Amino acid sequence: MNDGIWDSLDTEKLYAARLFATRMRPYLAAALFALDPVPSRHVPTMAVDRHWRCYVSPAFVDRTPLDELASVWVHEVSHLLRDHHGRGDRLAARDGLDGPGDRLRMNIAADCEINDDAFGDGLPEPDGAVRPSRLRLPEGQLMEEYLPHCAVTGRFAWLDCGSGADGLARPWDLGPDGAHGLSPQERDAVRFRVAEGLRGRGDVPRGWQRWAEEVFHPPQPWRQLLGAAVRTAAAGAGAGNDYTYARPARRGTAVPGVILPSLRRRPPQVCVVVDTSGSVSDAELGTAILEVAAITRAVGGRRDLVSVVPCDAAAPVTFPLCRGEGIPLLGGGGTDLRAGFERALRNAPRPDVVVALTDGQTPWPVRRPPCRTVVGLFRRPRHTRPGEQPPDWATTVAIG
Repeated sequence: MNDGIWDSLDTEKLYAARLFATRMRPYLAAALFALDPVPSRHVPTMAVDRHWRCYVSPAFVDRTPLDELASVWVHEVSHLLRDHHGRGDRLAARDGLDGPGDRLRMNIAADCEINDDAFGDGLPEPDGAVRPSRLRLPEGQLMEEYLPHCAVTGRFAWLDCGSGADGLARPWDLGPDGAHGLSPQERDAVRFRVAEGLRGRGDVPRGWQRWAEEVFHPPQPWRQLLGAAVRTAAAGAGAGNDYTYARPARRGTAVPGVILPSLRRRPPQVCVVVDTSGSVSDAELGTAILEVAAITRAVGGRRDLVSVVPCDAAAPVTFPLCRGEGIPLLGGGGTDLRAGFERALRNAPRPDVVVALTDGQTPWPVRRPPCRTVVGLFRRPRHTRPGEQPPDWATTVAIG
């Protein structure tokens, strides 16, 4: 950047606004002072890139009141702390959202996540700030939950918080080799310092509390959790235990003339009950097929130990996974997984573990099944209705 544009930027006002933001949100101080300001006439207001540079329009600084400018500081650094650029990249890779319109929708959704609790307590709401209420959406959700409900309209066409908000590089970005950017390790260190300052504070918004907990206890990959839950269930007391005379028990020496059998652990039998009701989408049924494969790996790749029960309101048949043909996931009616559990427990041999893959909209057995139970809940953008949560006797893992 040339000296002329630096001369046009009121740095005293810009830095005073950052100091004001720090006083109003002291728990964000480490992040606010980690941002390196870069004057630019190409950005409409202020924007950030993934390398923690903050591009600032000199005209925007001139016309914006100091306390409102402080609010924008907090808004922009929130995009970086919450990794909206990384999350935007993952959404783009998963759903093919590569166009500028798709990235603008991500920016709108990211703003909704931030702005529902960013302002107040000394920080005024900037003009035109995107809040969930403006889109008739509930507060307290994440960017990924808001995104399906965000549409590109003329009133948001001006919005551009930079590549740090959605992951799409901008023409004004200095890139990874530009001056004063933070390395990935430095960015993680800043996030950790902010999260450490947030822990235990009762005067911070719920969204920041949730973020801080995830920094210290990040969500584990759901497929690994499901596999671990199946392995734990299969290894539990009473699962796969059997007696054999092929290897006499060592304690038999204490009983002369009597051969005692030894206890061995036979491979566990696993039955997967798949919810095929009308409320389950084709994509979720595809996820269920992938989970059956993951469950098979969790029991050592033994296809003969895994069976599948498709179930909507009825469960007429069990399919052994060792068959050469595919497993037909038939259904499409109402939902009652009690029939699926009943069918699974009638299998011979009886399963050591029952895994139910479902959206949760089902009645559950009143009594605990006589084996370990794992429930894989398809992740939904909405909350499950009351009364549909799996029972306490099941290990529950969110999948998808």
